[in-house]
Amino acid sequence: MSQHIHFISDLHLTQERLANTQRFLAYLDSLDTNVSDLYILGDLFDVWVGDDDPTPPNNDVKERLAQLTSKGVNVHFLAGNRDFLIGQAFFDLTNVRGLEEECLIDLFGTKTLLMHGDLLCTDDIEYQHFRQLTHSLEWQKETLSKPLEERLALAQHYRQESHLNKKEKSASIMDVNDEAVIAVLEKHGVQRLIHGHTHRPNVHQHTANKQVAERIVLAEWDTCGSVLDWSENGHEIFQLP
Repeated sequence: MSQHIHFISDLHLTQERLANTQRFLAYLDSLDTNVSDLYILGDLFDVWVGDDDPTPPNNDVKERLAQLTSKGVNVHFLAGNRDFLIGQAFFDLTNVRGLEEECLIDLFGTKTLLMHGDLLCTDDIEYQHFRQLTHSLEWQKETLSKPLEERLALAQHYRQESHLNKKEKSASIMDVNDEAVIAVLEKHGVQRLIHGHTHRPNVHQHTANKQVAERIVLAEWDTCGSVLDWSENGHEIFQLP
């Protein structure tokens, strides 16, 4: 039986989107060892203020991920811009494997680069400055030392600020920069990149390393779920109702 590898991103799970959580949990329950690996490329949660936060659906998701890994499915997580504070306690409980922000894998014989995608949006200078701040160990240590209630309030503030800022920015600024894409492809010597973040699912072609390179953008989970399924026979995208 052919093995399959799944890629998903941008589920933005939150207690306000119950249907999306139910869809994800049902999807996890449907997986068996026919799927050898599941790669979650960021923004699994709409917000994550620390591994000690019991706000629904955090505990349900952790429990189901632990059940899935116990069945032998390898689950990998690459942090997004909403859930980059997921820490070691989460990984210890679920047996999910954390990934670097630029992760290389061998995808059925082809070296493939995985990213969340926000690092490629270099035209959004304001966001990149904010990202650099929030990804510093000092900022994270200070933030995680605050009481849970204060962290939740800060997260709500940042979400509101992000929503307002998006209204003031052009669509092109919040998309990836082609030069940044080519640079990272050439940095790693690869001809395939899979990422999420932009909520603009598509397949793009670039010229990198003097060859044609493929960039696959994963879809946001909104009114349905989207899964990129890869096997030795090729790949397809299927939707979850």
